[in-house]
Amino acid sequence: MTDLPALIAAFTAMFIVIDPIGLAPLFIAMTQGMTQAHRRAIGARACLVAIGLLLMFAFFGESLLEFVGISMHAFRIAGGVLLFITALDMLFERRQARRQDNADDAIDPAHDPSIFPLAIPLIAGPGAIATIILLTGQADDAMGFGAVLGVMMIVIGMVFAMFMAAGLLEKMLGKTGINVVTRLLGMLLAALSVQFILDGLEGFGLAG
Repeated sequence: MTDLPALIAAFTAMFIVIDPIGLAPLFIAMTQGMTQAHRRAIGARACLVAIGLLLMFAFFGESLLEFVGISMHAFRIAGGVLLFITALDMLFERRQARRQDNADDAIDPAHDPSIFPLAIPLIAGPGAIATIILLTGQADDAMGFGAVLGVMMIVIGMVFAMFMAAGLLEKMLGKTGINVVTRLLGMLLAALSVQFILDGLEGFGLAG
């Protein structure tokens, strides 16, 4: 996991699943009318909560799977299927519509959206949780495990950066640009999800 191609694959998977670019316009919608300082506080709190949740699953997710009798190979296949469904949602715009529904529930000046829906499920959703368990499960040693955590921290750092630059990014890309980027990322995620499934099947001796 410490070799460059593996790190690039880990970064790509985390980046696509968490989708910092796609979260930016939702952050704008949920923080309309707020001061920049208030936006910064909400963004920082959401990212910290998401990091804590993903770290918990990174350290204890595989142990939890073993406790309930689920092998890592089976989880790779299930995680790959889940990520493939996420990719289809991205390609056909269903993912952004579902996220927007969650965002609409939180657009209230008196409501703090940092925990729900920003941290959970928009940043640390089922796809991100499955991905962090899969990637840490593939780590061969402590250095590889730490590299995966570093990749996760970098991606969530990018989420925070996008939150702070959300208004500018929306103007630069426009709705069409964001849709194009989302579809491209969806295609990449579909390919990565198939690789997870093949890895799981190989673990059962069903693929080579």
